[in-house]
Amino acid sequence: MAVNFNMGFAISFVIIAAAAGAWVVAAQSSKEIIVKTVKGQKVCDQGWECKGLSKYCCNQTISDFFQTYQFENLFAKRNTPVAHAVGFWDYKSFITASATYQPLGFGTTGSKLTQMKEVAAFLGHVGAKTTCGYGVATGGPLAWGLCYNKEMSPSQDYCDEYYKYDYPCAPGAQYYGRGAIPIYWNYNYGAVGEGLKQDLLNHPEYIEQNATLAFQAAMWRWMTPVKKGQPSAHDAFVGTWKPTKNDTLAKRFPGFGTTMNILYGDNVCGQGDVDSMNVLVSHYQYYLDLMGVGREEAGPHEVLTCGEQVAFNPSYKSSS
Repeated sequence: MAVNFNMGFAISFVIIAAAAGAWVVAAQSSKEIIVKTVKGQKVCDQGWECKGLSKYCCNQTISDFFQTYQFENLFAKRNTPVAHAVGFWDYKSFITASATYQPLGFGTTGSKLTQMKEVAAFLGHVGAKTTCGYGVATGGPLAWGLCYNKEMSPSQDYCDEYYKYDYPCAPGAQYYGRGAIPIYWNYNYGAVGEGLKQDLLNHPEYIEQNATLAFQAAMWRWMTPVKKGQPSAHDAFVGTWKPTKNDTLAKRFPGFGTTMNILYGDNVCGQGDVDSMNVLVSHYQYYLDLMGVGREEAGPHEVLTCGEQVAFNPSYKSSS
């Protein structure tokens, strides 16, 4: 029995009886897809990359539409001799990290277009925050993402004693910026470490030693709301977040602009047309082009930017 599986190819199914419901095993080249109906909803398991019977795993996985050569195109200059993290970042570390979050919807939510746009948006943040590109840099300023994996000349150790009970600073530890979307401050290392089940509070250096962990930390931040009752960057981008009246009055709408608000607040947003915001937007648009989606899919100005948005969490002291 040949069935179209919303992936543009025919799949032969072998039906296996199971007490909890009807299991379906699909063989497509080297990929085996398990399909099950639970409470009337189709859920799937696609092996190591999207594992655990999730509705999101019924869509294409990230490696189906974003492959090694595209990663190389997006981050073309990361291993040049003048880069600062030569040999650290690679496609395998990205796709391995994403396997943790694809069953939760990262890069697997909605249509193929939405999936591709989310990967471009996430990597747009990554590229902009790790770039060493500048105006006349070889290949252009947008070709230098993943140049860094850590802050090169920290001005302080980023230990905030206000959080000494919840996230006490470890003796000798420095909580300067590290990672794909850099983490700063002891309280952020503590929270991310709890999310990843890694002792980052005592060992913040793990982030600059392991590219998969560095990508996972960035994905955890992308998928996790800063505060209860607020959307994650993922929710805001794919449209599962529905703005309240207050959000609308604050000019916060689903899209790339609000992901900047969630991740950086008024360090980037609510300041009009500033460079810190435009660099992020430019990387996202550039990656959409390189992935074959096209920057025209980024949406109108009010969705793409956050220059007029009120911050979800206005800064008041040390910030990330």
